[in-house]
Amino acid sequence: MGLASKIALRHAICMFYRLAALFALFFAALLPAPALADAADIDAAARGVVRVVLVRDEEGNVRPSSHGSGFAVTPNMIVTNAHVVRDAVLDDTLRIGIVPSEQARNGEPGAFGRIVAVSPRNDLALIEIAEGSLKLPPVTFAGGVAGNMGEVSAVGYPMNVDLAQGLEIDDIFRPQPPVKSRGFLSGERPSRQFDTILHTAPIARGNSGGPLLDGCGRVLGVNSFGADSDGSDAEFYFAVSLRELLPFLRDNNIDPRTNASPCRSIDELNAAELARFEAERADAQARIDAREEELREARQQAWIKAQMQMMEERENAIVTTMLLLIAGLIAAYTAAQLRKDESRRKFAIMAAGAAGAAFIACILVWLARPSSADIEDRVAAILKENGDGEDGATTPDLSAAGDGTLICTLVPERSRVTGARTDDIEFDWSATGCVNGRTQYGMDGGTWSRVFVPNDEAAVSVNSYDPESRTFRTDRYLLGRADMEAAREARRSYSPPACGVTDAARLLGERQSAVIAQLPERENERLVYSCEPKPASGNPAVAEAEE
Repeated sequence: MGLASKIALRHAICMFYRLAALFALFFAALLPAPALADAADIDAAARGVVRVVLVRDEEGNVRPSSHGSGFAVTPNMIVTNAHVVRDAVLDDTLRIGIVPSEQARNGEPGAFGRIVAVSPRNDLALIEIAEGSLKLPPVTFAGGVAGNMGEVSAVGYPMNVDLAQGLEIDDIFRPQPPVKSRGFLSGERPSRQFDTILHTAPIARGNSGGPLLDGCGRVLGVNSFGADSDGSDAEFYFAVSLRELLPFLRDNNIDPRTNASPCRSIDELNAAELARFEAERADAQARIDAREEELREARQQAWIKAQMQMMEERENAIVTTMLLLIAGLIAAYTAAQLRKDESRRKFAIMAAGAAGAAFIACILVWLARPSSADIEDRVAAILKENGDGEDGATTPDLSAAGDGTLICTLVPERSRVTGARTDDIEFDWSATGCVNGRTQYGMDGGTWSRVFVPNDEAAVSVNSYDPESRTFRTDRYLLGRADMEAAREARRSYSPPACGVTDAARLLGERQSAVIAQLPERENERLVYSCEPKPASGNPAVAEAEE
């Protein structure tokens, strides 16, 4: 092979590899990227994570024996590992202490609990908090593991962090935020006698019983143990999977709150909303352009038709005028001839009258002939007759802007749901912003809204309604104890005006802005509903859009 041939072959090989690399990058861009964890969602889920402490009473001195982690599945039920509470099962002198991540509203640092169920086979245990002493925000469970390589977070209380911080034994009784670590899913596999999830989010002693969360803060499993790496191999960790956890909860009369919605960030949702808005605007502009083209064509056709009508009418008027003129001249000539004969004078007068009538009719017909100034009126009349004018245009349905009972259904592709209920919503909407005849909505910046700050849930909801598009939306902010108390304090500073009060919408819009100003920049959840008038025979919905 000659030198030129070798150089050409080398260039061809280089070009092949470059094209292969470009195709690889192209197809890699088409593949969905692993879901990245949202820090706000992880923080929201961490509110329900607790330290589970085994406490020994030694001559009146309460001392911790060991500790692990756990998380709330109901306001007063905690899941942890069976090996965390194993000693308490065998030793009735040990008590189980529950230390939350934040101090309780009543000022108590924690509470005691009792074991409800233990399943050593799959390393799960259920603890009930002493009645009325501590209420926690329960977690939401994922619908399942979406696939390998998604980002996950482990949340709990590793002992090595306590030691590194120089915490003393008594310090574990103080509420402290849990430690969060990130990694990736590495697969699902059976381990020993139960199903586990393999992941790389670092855990240590004390993390046992804490949750493994997906990118939206939903529980994928219960962290249980790690692989022995001998300091040289890659670190892998195991969590009890939902296949074990969910049946365990149901067997103990707990209905776990699950959510199988795709895990999308608010930024992704905003980008999709912007794309939807741009598409709708482009579609609306295309319809406007098409309608304008139709109107231009219809007007042109109407103008041609009006011109033809006018030409025909003018020709008819000219012919009629000429005929009347000729008839008048003939009648006038006849009258002149008849006047010569006295015996026919009567007929002469009649002929003269006919001639005068013909001349008058001739003048009237000539004056009444169509004028070019009338063409616009004729074009408008033709367009109206054909339904192409302004009066024939389709009028938008504005009934939703007034009174009416609506049924609103969640639009999943426009929503981000991590734990909230998504039932249909039924409410009566009035054009004054009154809902169900008793709950006033505020008006601020052209938006109808109502802020809901409950006393029994650590979440603030901002409900809004757009009568023009019949869209109901709920933005939910999952807050920590301090932020939630600040929101409640701001809410207690005003009383919402009742329906029918003068300027009620503006007053409420101004007053509730103090609560909205304290909320984070981005919501944790966004629920978007599409509303339609309730059918006459419709079934009642299970939720209402009111405080």
